[in-house]
Amino acid sequence: MRRRRPAGTLGTAAAVPAVSMDPMGAGMRPFRIDIPQSQIDDLHRRLAGSRWPGQPPGVDWERGVPRPYLEELAVHWLRRFDWRATERRLNDYPQFQTEINGATVHFLHVRSPEPGALPLVLTHGWPGAVTEFLDVIGPLTDPRRHGGDPADAFHLVIPSIPGFGFSSPLTSTGWNAHRVAQAWARLMADLGYPRFGAQGGDAGSVVSLELGRIAPERTAGVHVNMLLTFPSGDPAELADLDARDQLRLARLARFDAELSGYMKVQSTRPQTLAYGLTDSPIGQLAWIAEKFREWSGPGRDGREAVGRDRLLEIVSIYWFTATAGSSAQHYYEGAQDLRLAASGARPDPIKVPVGVAVFPHDVLVPIRRLADRDIATITHWTEFDRGGHFAALEQPELLVRDVRDFFRSLR
Repeated sequence: MRRRRPAGTLGTAAAVPAVSMDPMGAGMRPFRIDIPQSQIDDLHRRLAGSRWPGQPPGVDWERGVPRPYLEELAVHWLRRFDWRATERRLNDYPQFQTEINGATVHFLHVRSPEPGALPLVLTHGWPGAVTEFLDVIGPLTDPRRHGGDPADAFHLVIPSIPGFGFSSPLTSTGWNAHRVAQAWARLMADLGYPRFGAQGGDAGSVVSLELGRIAPERTAGVHVNMLLTFPSGDPAELADLDARDQLRLARLARFDAELSGYMKVQSTRPQTLAYGLTDSPIGQLAWIAEKFREWSGPGRDGREAVGRDRLLEIVSIYWFTATAGSSAQHYYEGAQDLRLAASGARPDPIKVPVGVAVFPHDVLVPIRRLADRDIATITHWTEFDRGGHFAALEQPELLVRDVRDFFRSLR
């Protein structure tokens, strides 16, 4: 019979999993996810008793998430989604918490059986979580078992950004990409990794690039599956763009005009937003589901590119950890950096090799000319014909292949 812990406890100390690992650094404690049943029951009560708004007749996605779609998704969350299965999947991997610069940092640490594996830190974005990477852990850590070359193996460190998921609650402000990158450099040092690679998408892309800036002597290379490229205002840099890049420029303009409302709210009034999303699972579901719908590529055979259970894993993590507000704070902290980039200000140079995987259905798709202007060390650029923003969920095989290809020469 399962022992219930007090409501509000999200995880617990656990025995160290029986896997080969480096010794833990000081202050690191094994962690196991175990959401109290009372919290699951509360979620189900709230879903069953949801109060639904009206919807103008004849509208679809152009005004936001349509009510019929969200009602069906909510029913799936209530009646068919199995959170305990998600817990079991995550708890199959070694997890830990540690304190870095006053923040609780949760992370998965999965060692490869290959002795020469390269350490690699994978960073999620918003709305994301460590569950994004579950399908790539096996192929990256143990390529021998997944049809790959064992020389391409990685030791994986997969942390939750402070304020996201089980890296909560936040106890201080100021957790922008630079500070997160500093924490990751400290985490990798504490784990005994003097040299490592970095990979990420969305906010994880910004953090990974920043890690390459602040620790170039330790970072073997940075691979990203999203790269922001903003025009500087100089007409010459946009002259003679081909048709593909003109479309990408138009996509940037559409994002700013129509699709960036979530970003403007989270970067200016995250606390106000937090009340509704923390109190209403339907609100939290709609806020995240919209982004998966708009930013993902088409799925196979008419299905969604990211399956409903995979989406609900992420939504559930935000709900159970009550991190809608603290994750939005990351946008507030990074707003000034984003405004500077959009105004044409150039970031500090990156001295380590950078690889870019371009997925055509991402919300923003980089323009190579502008990318080379900002990052002189791009040594790897792959244009894929499918996939969107959530590459590790939508196209894990393509992402794994590109990560292997990029880091192969950097070992």
